[in-house]
Amino acid sequence: QFLRRMIRRHPQLLLLLCLILCTFYASARTSFEWRGRNIYQVLTDRFAPSDVDQADGCDNWYHYCGGTWKGIENHLDYIKDLGFNAIWISPIPTQKEGSYHGYHLTDLWGINSHFGTREDLKSLVRAAHAKDIWVMLDVVANHVGNTNEDFSQIQPFNESRYYHSRCQIKDWNNQWEVENCRLADLPDLAQENAFVRDELLRWIHKTVEEFEFDGLRIDTTPEVPRWFWKEFNVHAGVYTMGEVLNGRLEYVAKYQGCLDATLNYPVFFALRNVYGRQSSMTQLGSTLSAVHAHFPSPSILGTFTDNHDQNRFLHDQSDWTLYKNALTFQLMSQGISILYYGSEQGYGGGHDPACREPMWLSGGFNREHELYKYIRTIMQFKMKLGNLAQHPYQTERYVDDQFYAFTRGDALVATTNVGSEGPEIRRTITYHPYRAGEVLCNVFYPHGDCIQVKPDRSLDVYLERGEAKIFYPKNKWPSDE
Repeated sequence: QFLRRMIRRHPQLLLLLCLILCTFYASARTSFEWRGRNIYQVLTDRFAPSDVDQADGCDNWYHYCGGTWKGIENHLDYIKDLGFNAIWISPIPTQKEGSYHGYHLTDLWGINSHFGTREDLKSLVRAAHAKDIWVMLDVVANHVGNTNEDFSQIQPFNESRYYHSRCQIKDWNNQWEVENCRLADLPDLAQENAFVRDELLRWIHKTVEEFEFDGLRIDTTPEVPRWFWKEFNVHAGVYTMGEVLNGRLEYVAKYQGCLDATLNYPVFFALRNVYGRQSSMTQLGSTLSAVHAHFPSPSILGTFTDNHDQNRFLHDQSDWTLYKNALTFQLMSQGISILYYGSEQGYGGGHDPACREPMWLSGGFNREHELYKYIRTIMQFKMKLGNLAQHPYQTERYVDDQFYAFTRGDALVATTNVGSEGPEIRRTITYHPYRAGEVLCNVFYPHGDCIQVKPDRSLDVYLERGEAKIFYPKNKWPSDE
């Protein structure tokens, strides 16, 4: 009523209000726009301190090591040069002491001082935007830090009535238990409580608005009812990607709709089986077909080979050639590509915190590393091509136990799971979009590895020593090559 009276007295306020709202919503990044983004996942505490030269060592990886927002800002060029135009950073609220990862909040509205100040965070976002790098924030709305039932230590949820009764999730097939009991004994917020619901919704709206975040990764998505995520999604006003750590396609797919997207865990598990354990590559084809059958919008799901919750690929499978195949498939495949920090430096940590290596103490930011250059070649090709966002889906062209090929746009991607000691792979592809006589060249060796489509339109592909290849028509090659 007050606002109505003010508008009657001062009609120009209505125009001002409309301009403010239009500016906010115009700046919000849509799911469609995110299809053209490739995300570099940063664990804020483990990426870079404000001054690498003055940083201390880190003997206990279960606690803070010293990474900051200023440290990320100082290394944005390293990320951009690798070929990524978005970053995913750790949760920002005040944490229980020692909770370097950001998933045990004690003050929702506070800022984790270990990472820096509010101005440091705003400076990071401004600097990223100036380089056309979008910023995705990791958020938690399921639980808070464990304070031995002393809820007075948690703000603003400082009373027991804001939580579900204490019980532990034991049966992950029991959805009531998943939504109402505790993960690792972390107090489980009751979103059906009006204060909890309203406070979380107000917080996400204000946080996105204040810091100008472009997207959200949402932790522990299935542990919260889907009705709440629908409201959360609206109040966030930006692209949302939920973590549903489950391999069952029909289960994960239920959360695309209440949120914009999910991390594509079903494809992640298939990828690890095929390239990491050298299982039949037909699993990729069947999984991707099922993804299309179950998800309403597969092109905006998050694809990944590594993350902070899983053993790194190279921990379980040490063959870099197999890793390169997995990365080639993932980075060229449909969906929004995500690279976990350190993958480009060949990190091979196991169960957390071993997979959460301090970057500056583990080989640093070596742009001459073999994997950095390999990934950069793929990403620079994607950027030069410029039209993969307009070709959101891939088409399977050939699959058997040891070979998988697909096209996306005009690019032909050929991968194998035989590894560096495996046999030469020779396959003839007849189902493809290329003309007889057309020449295709390998992105990794564009001037020395080309093949020609035969008069009968068959195409012979050779993979030596387990290598992966990306072919592209020579007559359409980006002009600066």
